Amino acid sequence: MKKLSAVLALVLVLALMLTACGTENIRVATGGNTGTYYAFGTAVANILGEKTGYNFTVQSTGASKANIQLIAAGEVELAIAQNDVMDYAYNGTDLFAGEQTQDFSAMAALYAEVVQIVVNPDAGITSVADLAGKNVSVGDAGSGVEFNAKQILEAYGISFDDINKQNLGFGPSADAFKDGKIDAFFCTAGAPTTAIMDLAATNNFTILTIDDEHAAQLIEAYPFYTQYPIAAGTYENITEDVVTLAVKATFLVSNDLSEEVVYEMTKALFENVEEIEGAHAKGAELDINYAVEGISVPFHAGAEKYFREVGAIA
Repeated sequence: MKKLSAVLALVLVLALMLTACGTENIRVATGGNTGTYYAFGTAVANILGEKTGYNFTVQSTGASKANIQLIAAGEVELAIAQNDVMDYAYNGTDLFAGEQTQDFSAMAALYAEVVQIVVNPDAGITSVADLAGKNVSVGDAGSGVEFNAKQILEAYGISFDDINKQNLGFGPSADAFKDGKIDAFFCTAGAPTTAIMDLAATNNFTILTIDDEHAAQLIEAYPFYTQYPIAAGTYENITEDVVTLAVKATFLVSNDLSEEVVYEMTKALFENVEEIEGAHAKGAELDINYAVEGISVPFHAGAEKYFREVGAIA
């Protein structure tokens, strides 16, 4: 009888241990359900869930700023955000002026969101400096794109007062460009971007280079930027590489997650790149060294542990 009781007790302990494994619940904040954040986040969550045994639940959200607010409110544990918006939140500047939060840490940079300055060459624009006096869309009011535009223009000695500023999203900007209502627009997104691809079918345009001198100045002032080449052929009328700046779509995590959980998620992310790429094209940009560059907020201890193991962080 005692032997049977001991066996039953052992079975109960093993059952509890197995139940405990995989019961970590990770709520994931992404973006609008037609956007890249949502599709990529869903693909990754499915694979991480399979590899770690954790339960991932994906939510459609208002993207970067909203996602950081959701982590601060304790409503999600994992989110995608632009690394520049993360910087604003952590330091309480720009989009997060008066709303500073440090309830999150970086997990890994994922892929580039490229600053594309689309211009009408017939308007005499060959440099960012030439945007002075022109009709320019700088993205939605209060958006990350608007802050990218402000920072880049200021590096060239131009303020918003020096342009005829319009606040239009990507699609409306492309439409206004087609109609001759604007001379240029800023678009920070993965390249190629649908709105610009559609524009290439009907209009001639160029994308401005951000020269090395101004790029270095901007990277020093805003360490979330990295230089990025838009390859010739990305759009059908772009016949030479264009070097510009990019920010990064980045996984951030709640500080409440344990070191072990974040370590396992980070490890699963980079040990299953081919599978992730098969589920979403942006998986092709996952790279262990790219993941740690241009990140200006602290990494979670679990992510840092993994990156040190593989030599991405010394």
